[in-house]
Amino acid sequence: MIDLRSDTVTKPTPEMKEFMFNAEVGDDVFGEDPSINELEKYAADMFGMEAALFCPSGTMTNQIAIKVHTVPGDEVICYKSAHVYKYEGGGIASNSGASVQLLDGDRGVLSASEIEEAIRADDVHFPKTTLVCLENTVNFGGGNCYDLETIKEIRKICDKHNLQLHLDGARLFNAIVAKGYSAKNMGSEFHSISICLSKGLGSPVGSLLLGTKEFIYKARRVRKAFGGGMRQAGYIAAAGLFALKNNISRLDEDHLHIKKIVTALQNSDAVESVLPIETNIVFFDLKENINVNDYLNKLKENNILALGTGGQRIRFVTHLDVSSEMVDEICAVV
Repeated sequence: MIDLRSDTVTKPTPEMKEFMFNAEVGDDVFGEDPSINELEKYAADMFGMEAALFCPSGTMTNQIAIKVHTVPGDEVICYKSAHVYKYEGGGIASNSGASVQLLDGDRGVLSASEIEEAIRADDVHFPKTTLVCLENTVNFGGGNCYDLETIKEIRKICDKHNLQLHLDGARLFNAIVAKGYSAKNMGSEFHSISICLSKGLGSPVGSLLLGTKEFIYKARRVRKAFGGGMRQAGYIAAAGLFALKNNISRLDEDHLHIKKIVTALQNSDAVESVLPIETNIVFFDLKENINVNDYLNKLKENNILALGTGGQRIRFVTHLDVSSEMVDEICAVV
């Protein structure tokens, strides 16, 4: 079965499993797991940031960051379909007691001027704007990416208004490969960054939160309160370390694969339109006379799994478990 539902479905390679099997472990809550300590240092150094914290999921790293950056009654600015708002179980409200200001952006990419207009006046009637959250790549923007200049402009606005800037970098390495900027470029612009190890990088589980030593000290306490303190988790941390060292440069293959699939979609009589692509995600809309569930079932009959996202829209995501031969098969079926 060719699974295009998400890049979260990747499975560890034999080489990654061997690396995991040989990991040294200890009690991470005591700070004594050498594999986790190595992973955290490696990631922090990669981004030019002071420290990192290993967590079970990107939802946890995002929600920890929001809680550290805010107090109840504050307001967070983000894209209206941002993962931190739409797909994290209402965590901004339940974990941090914060309000949210939702923006449209350009397919989810926010501008500095749009953000500045959304900042609340210093008035007792309003929540206090304290945090801006960006997502790069933007999942529901079609996997599109921020330009470095746009990020720099947004950081200037945040500094001007004394706001914190957090990045949900669940697919950040896809953006880094596609746009040609570096991890250190990102590390110098954000107060905190969440990176996922279990999507395109192929690790079975885990995300990292990056920031200053003071920020990560606070984040570690919140992780414990959230139930995220792990013990001998070095086995899964080792998978993340292997992923960072071996699976970033190959992301370009996934981007090339999606381009080939897009050509097939554009030549399909069933497809009304295809959103622009930049990385490993494509959204497309079926024509009105095509039933989405019938289309998805037909794909499944041909050994392809995909995800309907509402209305006539379907999402395909390529990843390291989708080979060139599979892409040819997908194109033929489409």
